[in-house]
Amino acid sequence: MPELSRFLGIVIGIFPREHPPPHFHAVYGEYQITVEIESGVIRGDFPKRALRHVLEWLDLHQDELLENWLLIQEGHPPKKIAPLE
Repeated sequence: MPELSRFLGIVIGIFPREHPPPHFHAVYGEYQITVEIESGVIRGDFPKRALRHVLEWLDLHQDELLENWLLIQEGHPPKKIAPLE
């Protein structure tokens, strides 16, 4: 999974040739979720605090995530996205 960002122990990435809708994966220890980029729909389990951080980061970087989704699906390397500070 190409890594887009890493912050507070959370790793964010998008797999190549993924199925729509555009989404990303977040991993935090043993927890994993997928988050739809446009709607924010979440699948999986995550600790509340870590989930709040992921959703805040999504709100800040939604356009960059959509751009990376397209790049990765076309076989191009993704652009790194700033971590949550």
